[in-house]
Amino acid sequence: MAIPTLDTFQVIGDPSRRKMLILLSEDSLTINNLADNFDMSRPAVSKHVKILETAGFISIQDIGRERYCTLKKDGFEELQAWLNYFDEFWTLKLKKLEALLNGKLPN
Repeated sequence: MAIPTLDTFQVIGDPSRRKMLILLSEDSLTINNLADNFDMSRPAVSKHVKILETAGFISIQDIGRERYCTLKKDGFEELQAWLNYFDEFWTLKLKKLEALLNGKLPN
C-alpha cells in the first residue's frame, strides 16, 4: 500500500498522529509499544508511523528485532517556520497599532 504524501498540517491534523508525537516526546518507543496506546490494528499504526517518518517528524531505527521510533526535528522546523511568519506578522501589526494609539494620546 502506497503511503500518501501529505503536507505538514495534514500530517499533524490526524489526532492519532498528534498523540504519537506526544508519546514520543517522552521517550523513544517501539512500534508495538506505540500500538499499545491505540485501539487500532498494528498495520494501521505502522501506516501512521510511516507518514510521520516520511514527513520528517520521526526517525525509525532497527535494533535487533524491534523498530524504535524517535522524534526528529525536520518536520517541526517546517511547522515552526510557518508559525514564525505569522508571529512576525502580528508583532508588526501590534507595533503599528501601538504607535498609532500613542500618537493620538494626549501628552
